[in-house]
Amino acid sequence: MSFKYIKNFEQLFSNNLSENQLHFRKIGLKSLELAIDSVRPAKLISKNLEIKQGKLIIQNDSYDLNKFNSIYIIGGGKASGEMAAVIDSLLFKAGYTNYKGVINVPNNLDTRIYKFKGEIELNKASHPIPDEAGLLGTKKMLKLIEKSKKNDLIFCLISGGGSALLPLPKIGLTLKEIQEMNSLLLASGASIHEINAIRKHLSEIKGGNLAKKVHKASGAHLITLIISDVVGNDLDSIASGPTVPDRTTFNDVQKILEKYGLNEKIPVGIKNIIQDGLSHPDKETPKQNHPCFQKVHNYLIGSVEDAAREIKKFLVNNNFVVDHFSDNITGEAREFGAKLVEFISDKINDISTSKNGQDKLFALIGTGELTVTIRGNGVGGRNQEMLLSFLITLSSKVPKYDFFVLGANLDGIEGNSDAMGALVDNKVLSEIMKKNIDLMKYLDDNDSNTFFKKIKTEIITGPTGCNVNDILLILIKL
Repeated sequence: MSFKYIKNFEQLFSNNLSENQLHFRKIGLKSLELAIDSVRPAKLISKNLEIKQGKLIIQNDSYDLNKFNSIYIIGGGKASGEMAAVIDSLLFKAGYTNYKGVINVPNNLDTRIYKFKGEIELNKASHPIPDEAGLLGTKKMLKLIEKSKKNDLIFCLISGGGSALLPLPKIGLTLKEIQEMNSLLLASGASIHEINAIRKHLSEIKGGNLAKKVHKASGAHLITLIISDVVGNDLDSIASGPTVPDRTTFNDVQKILEKYGLNEKIPVGIKNIIQDGLSHPDKETPKQNHPCFQKVHNYLIGSVEDAAREIKKFLVNNNFVVDHFSDNITGEAREFGAKLVEFISDKINDISTSKNGQDKLFALIGTGELTVTIRGNGVGGRNQEMLLSFLITLSSKVPKYDFFVLGANLDGIEGNSDAMGALVDNKVLSEIMKKNIDLMKYLDDNDSNTFFKKIKTEIITGPTGCNVNDILLILIKL
């Protein structure tokens, strides 16, 4: 069995695995590879968009490209580099050459693989903490917007990571203040929806403000292609919704800050912006009825559901009974991991009471995004912390069945580690007990990656160029 994305697959298949353990690892890691492949931006765009006889067809809508004088391509996110490359190829093959663009991509992305025919710049910037390079790229995009005319078309390509990669602080704020705020939010345990609600109100382009700038500059047509990395696929939360009406308010921002005890920690400039927004309704982000959205068309072209469908099909073909049990996994990683043991036990009890429960292969698929409240100084990520917590609880309730659990961030990197996630199974549990490893030491220091590196079940792909929600895969044989 060959692997296209997983770079350390050899260490994941040690010689002393049992037959069932080896089979589960092969099936589980192949499922992960198929999941990544199914949400490649190129595949998602080809499923949703085509150019035929001068017509741009997106899902059920059609646009006559000949009515547009110039085309601009802007945006940012972990998947936006490949998105831009596909749009470039489609336009060029269709005979359109009068286009240019700027896209902000993560600075760890290998951009050498993209060969553009048109004048498109991939600007490398920092994630998850924004930097000067991201600010410079965003300002270049605004210059393109300012050049646009009423009969022009602007493509905006958005994926997860866009919030950090598209920084443009509100007037009166510095990038340093935004960086400090991002660090506070990422360590607080706040959900991505809560984090982005705050980001939107501190930005000149997030929360629908990019659409507002296009409307003010030219009133050009604005088409946004979006790949979701948030639970529920709320368009106004993905990359903080730069072209989407914002449903959050400054009042929401204030409540979130109070909830996580951040009011006394945030920079003074940010506190002033929030207080000003609370006092002046006209400072709010644009809402649904704002005229800036009249010529804006937002399209969700992909999400983790594409990956879940592909995994389920593969597992069914390999004789697994499959239950996609949740598309809404959220909350604190260590708490979810501890509860996962009981959840699996309950599922097994349900299976055991079934007449056909024994001697079958079962798979549980979950999707979502957990959070980690930083308490220590270790290296880790949300899926690895969840699995570490799972093992701590499981070690006191050693199962009598064969199991395999994999948690992964499909963009290839999670937290401050180089891993996308990890896997655990009976072999890992046996090794922990044999070596008497103190798991709590790692959990208390948010040091899950150090543990999984030691146990040799971290999963390494490097940046995949994809960005959707995380995958949780559980395989069971009674």
